[in-house]
Amino acid sequence: MSDKFDVVVIGAGPAGYVAAIKAAQLGLSTACVEQWLDDKGKVRLGGTCLNVGCIPSKALLDSSYKYHEVCSNLDLHGIGVKEPSIDVPAMIGRKDQIVDQLTGGITGLFKANGVTVVQGTGRVLSGARVEVTDKDGNVSELQAGNVIIAAGSVPVNIPPAPIDGEHIVDSTGALAFQSVPGRLGVIGAGVIGLELGSVWGRLGAEVVILEALDEFLPMMDTQIATETGKILKKQGLDIRLGARVTSAEVKDGKVNVAYSTADGEHTEVFDKLIVAVGRKPRSEELFSTDSGITLDERGFIFVNDYCETEAPHVYAVGDVVRGPMLAHKGSEEGVMVAERIAGKPAQMNYDCIPSVIYTHPEVAAVGRTEQELKADGVPYKAGTFPFVASGRALASNEYEGMVKILAHEETDRILGCHIVGPSAADLVQQVVIAMEFGSSTEDLALTVFGHPTLSEAVHEAALAVDGHAIHIPNRKKRK
Repeated sequence: MSDKFDVVVIGAGPAGYVAAIKAAQLGLSTACVEQWLDDKGKVRLGGTCLNVGCIPSKALLDSSYKYHEVCSNLDLHGIGVKEPSIDVPAMIGRKDQIVDQLTGGITGLFKANGVTVVQGTGRVLSGARVEVTDKDGNVSELQAGNVIIAAGSVPVNIPPAPIDGEHIVDSTGALAFQSVPGRLGVIGAGVIGLELGSVWGRLGAEVVILEALDEFLPMMDTQIATETGKILKKQGLDIRLGARVTSAEVKDGKVNVAYSTADGEHTEVFDKLIVAVGRKPRSEELFSTDSGITLDERGFIFVNDYCETEAPHVYAVGDVVRGPMLAHKGSEEGVMVAERIAGKPAQMNYDCIPSVIYTHPEVAAVGRTEQELKADGVPYKAGTFPFVASGRALASNEYEGMVKILAHEETDRILGCHIVGPSAADLVQQVVIAMEFGSSTEDLALTVFGHPTLSEAVHEAALAVDGHAIHIPNRKKRK
């Protein structure tokens, strides 16, 4: 193996492996350094997302929802099922098979594109050099024309609830339960906490979610967050806001949790406790002090709009840099950096990055929220459309939630879209495309949408912005 490459990528998660493949496609000799090993001691590609994050959690979300449908909703369609049961190990096994297939697929893509895989932990030295320490402790060095840091992130642990891997677990441990906990505690009502709480709640666990903040989903549009909270609570998730955990102790196989609220001190006993308070960049011991790389106050690698660090020819992408920790954001940054290294004038539009919570119904958003527009004094107008008025949603018994579109009052340019409802993750992408092209709500209103489809809700919300909705009464009319 050569020790000189045009590009050396540190990390094989969505940001890293995509950057490596793109760089290789552009004719650059490329190596990707990855420390993750499988149970056979072989390099495991895909990072957190494919192995213990996005993909396995979605597999369990889909499996658990199918079970929920069988138990609760099939009778509405005239379908009867006697005594449904859940085989948790089989469900976990299916999840593992999907992960194996996808991670193996990346290995195949690396081979097809000529990317060299280097096992070990990468550390950036001065002069765009990468020190690699392999699983046996052997140290080698790679010479790189350019370095792309894509080391990802790790779960945040909190002192009051130390992870033991059995009773108190992080998100990784919560994806491997072999049975349904009778009573499940979750610390954190963010994306991870809500998704994992939903999985085990659908399978029969009594789920209590303790959130230290007083506001539910503060980064989401307030109207959508409020509607989401109502739906999830109706599903049985016990979401307690302003609940700060002060201790968690395992006694006799149970987790005793103490937490404080404005009302005083409280205690709860759970069979399992998931700590899901967020993630932090994996930036520790990632570079030498003379590398020229700097961190901000939160531990993120400092970069400019093109993901360039302060060290020449060293870039950083994905969860280790500013912005939302989203796999697709990191992947697109990886593509941008690879293209810029190859001399192409690539850039990213950070105003059009969608985010999704894969509860059921899904929650999805892109662009500005109404509270942000108000705070910044931006003149805006809003249109909403409830799924209960959608024929397709009613036909499939998926009618909770709404679509909300925000536009500039004067230019009509779309500023944001927020959805809670069926297929929200896919519906919001239609508006992402519109925003990327600088579209107005009138552009969406003049577009023909198929009938009957859930997409018609996007069309109607765009019409409602100026009081022209057809299938709901209009509260606002153009003067």
